[in-house]
Amino acid sequence: MATTDLWTVERECRAQGLRRICGADEAGAGPLAGDVYAAAVILPYGCLLEGLNDSKQVSPKKRDRLFDEIREKAVAWAVTSVGAAVIDEINILNARLLAMERAIQALDPAPDFALIDGNRDAGITCPHRTLVKGDSRSANIAAASILAKVSRDRYMEKMAALYPQYEFERHKGYPTKRHYELLRQYGPCPIHRRSFLKKL
Repeated sequence: MATTDLWTVERECRAQGLRRICGADEAGAGPLAGDVYAAAVILPYGCLLEGLNDSKQVSPKKRDRLFDEIREKAVAWAVTSVGAAVIDEINILNARLLAMERAIQALDPAPDFALIDGNRDAGITCPHRTLVKGDSRSANIAAASILAKVSRDRYMEKMAALYPQYEFERHKGYPTKRHYELLRQYGPCPIHRRSFLKKL
């Protein structure tokens, strides 16, 4: 079965004279609880990482392996997050873009150009291009999706130890039937996104 060439978009950028190209993606836009995480990554051009793909298509074990490999091989990488209170204040779309902007700005060396997963780009100050389903089309976005997803999952496991009654280790804050049952039983905790709890 043919595999997607994850360097096609970066190759187009390099043809325009761009060299330090980063990918940016987020994890955790949909949950009822916890921070939204974002990562930005500049991989060496043409770097091949076995199994690299959209984080949703990669098993947790492979994500953990890739998480270490990406950080080891990247020219630069950064992970940032935006908390529940800010999500409630500015809405999740703006919060995810803010997290991505912070991650891009944290890169050292700074990128010449950013590839942003999705079709929204408000507040992104680096020269950039949006890419729908970018995590399955761009190596740098795919790498960013892995860093963001693993970082958020690990954060939610820490929150599970802090608030064990919500079983965050099971659902990572997503709106599962069990999560709603526990919310109705215990009410929200400090990391729940109040603006997401309309069903209660």
